[in-house]
Amino acid sequence: MTRPSVLPAFALLASVALAQPALGQSVSIELVERVESLYNDIYVHKRPDGYMMLSFGARRLNYIESIVNPADEMELPAYYTQSMTVGAAYADKLESAAMIGLGGGRTSWYLHKSIPELKLTAVDLDPQVVRVTAQYFNVKPEPNFDIVVLDGRMYLARNHKTFDMILVDAYRGPFVPFHLLTKEFYGLIKERLNPGGVVVQNVEPSTMLFDAAVATIGAVFPNVDFYRSSGNIVIVGYDGPRRKWDEVERTAKERQEKYKFRYDLTELLLRRYQPTWNKSRKPLTDDFAPVEYLKAIEHNNEKRS
Repeated sequence: MTRPSVLPAFALLASVALAQPALGQSVSIELVERVESLYNDIYVHKRPDGYMMLSFGARRLNYIESIVNPADEMELPAYYTQSMTVGAAYADKLESAAMIGLGGGRTSWYLHKSIPELKLTAVDLDPQVVRVTAQYFNVKPEPNFDIVVLDGRMYLARNHKTFDMILVDAYRGPFVPFHLLTKEFYGLIKERLNPGGVVVQNVEPSTMLFDAAVATIGAVFPNVDFYRSSGNIVIVGYDGPRRKWDEVERTAKERQEKYKFRYDLTELLLRRYQPTWNKSRKPLTDDFAPVEYLKAIEHNNEKRS
């Protein structure tokens, strides 16, 4: 779900690490389908180069959720989705995973196809997103790949299955739904992880309270690593003692040799870095609604008025 949310709508629809128009230059993009669901205005567009885009609309803005190459189901055109797969170098086992937020299915489908024995469940609140993703991107249930239409937190609360990886990439426009960004939510994730399991979170730092997000995840998981994701940041969190880096590298090498990942795990580890943030920020909780959201929205609208 790439969302370079500071760009105007025409640039959003063209944005990806492929051929891009110069600033102010329009592009010819075909609208394939538009549907108004209970939760989103959903758009499917086709670019002149053949790539398909799933975006969610809000007034003048379209936030790209996924970019898909119909001719290559294993391509991850959005840089951050590549970084999301780095959790495969951390988890003790790769037998089960849950993906909170289906979108166009890029990360979940890639992991499913790359790791045949992995039983992966993708969870999305919007049945129209699930339908569109199946119709245009061919992401649909099959052996070892399930799709559940339900709120991600509700799914974890109702379902007592545990997982080796839980990946979180659930956005509505530029923001993560608040109940998926609290200490209680990450505590629930921790309960649903197997020993040695990891959580992988996609963060869009300019609009989703990065300092608070790090404080919240860090309040539940004592170990957090950060990965560059071309505008986004991918956070990997896990419980227990801090893992020696040479062990993480060795696991990445072994699994790369075994599964032949399209995006080499050992190279993805090179994206690890240490960002700066306000360490005095308090964790978000279910009963604390941050006014920063409103300020971010006001600032966002001022730039466009």
